[in-house]
Amino acid sequence: MQATKSAAGVKRPVDKHATGTKAVVSAANAFLNTLDADQQAEVLLDFSEANATAWSNLPCGSTCRPGIQLGSLTDTQLAAALQVVKLATGTGKGTGYDQITQILKADDVLNSAQSTGSAEPAPSDGASSTASADPSATANPSSTATDAPTDVPTGTPPSGGPGGGGGGGGYGSGIYFLAFLGTPSADGTWQLHFGGHHLAVNLTYKKGKVAGASPFFIGVEPTSWTADDGTTYTPMEAQRKGLLALTGSLSTEQLAKAKLSASYSDVIVGPGEDGQFPETKEGIKVSELSPKQKQLVLKAIYPWVANVDDATAKKLMKTYERELNETYVSYSGGTGLDAQSDYVRIDGPSVWIEFVCQGGVVYRDQIHYHTVYRDHTRDYGSEFSFS
Repeated sequence: MQATKSAAGVKRPVDKHATGTKAVVSAANAFLNTLDADQQAEVLLDFSEANATAWSNLPCGSTCRPGIQLGSLTDTQLAAALQVVKLATGTGKGTGYDQITQILKADDVLNSAQSTGSAEPAPSDGASSTASADPSATANPSSTATDAPTDVPTGTPPSGGPGGGGGGGGYGSGIYFLAFLGTPSADGTWQLHFGGHHLAVNLTYKKGKVAGASPFFIGVEPTSWTADDGTTYTPMEAQRKGLLALTGSLSTEQLAKAKLSASYSDVIVGPGEDGQFPETKEGIKVSELSPKQKQLVLKAIYPWVANVDDATAKKLMKTYERELNETYVSYSGGTGLDAQSDYVRIDGPSVWIEFVCQGGVVYRDQIHYHTVYRDHTRDYGSEFSFS
């Protein structure tokens, strides 16, 4: 173990051989050691309900989320910040840290499309601007496919800086924020809080273990693209494929049971809707499904749970498997997940997953995805009670 001296004059222990939570804490300290006192004050915040629940699906920069902006960091600081996120999240292809980096890349694509005019932006005046300014306004279960987009930038967008993608339209990988709510510790209680437009990662640690891997929000527009080097990105394909396999296995009779009467333009337990789960579970109960279909439910759940480190994801999946027969699967719209207002939900005693298709905001002729993973009892490490 070694300790380096930060610009703020505070020595924080760094253990290059640590694993698990200790490795995350060590990386967090290494990042803090690259910051001056003012920057550390931006990162180290109280683990309060107000700070923990300050996340959004909107490109609203620091006005709706705490922490230090990636675009304000030097290359060395940025690398240290991302190393914390990498060590705290899953190692799977298309999930975990790999998915997170793709979501950031998607925001750079949006930024480029908007700034160059290569895609037509959605209107941001009138009713559409009002709806997008209030996260709770996007979670109306009776809303229809004609509702205004919910990702339209409002207000004065933040400026970017080193770290890339700090575009003037509110989009870009530089407009993401990292905060430690509470002091990173291998035996205390604290939260890693990371996100920006279309991403919210909330990992809560207690006594050296992850006590909560949710809420975890992700969205993407465009849903796929090919970079200049020929690489094709589909950041949410793991989630989409899992749900398609599940709903595709349902018989006509099972689909009828799973069908919801309401239509959905967004997730209903999104930002600002903490604890607001429906009182009654709807859809088809997993206990009514075949063994093969039950396995498809578990496979569908996993890509969301895989946002956290692999060991924690495995433990959570064991819990969700034990509760599988009391879990429900439901959908609204179509099951193809290729048209506006297509919606799928998995709701168990613990697990909660929503996936919805919305109309494109910048790419008006396309759809984009919103999805959220929550846990009825483990959100924010069970630190807060929501009525």
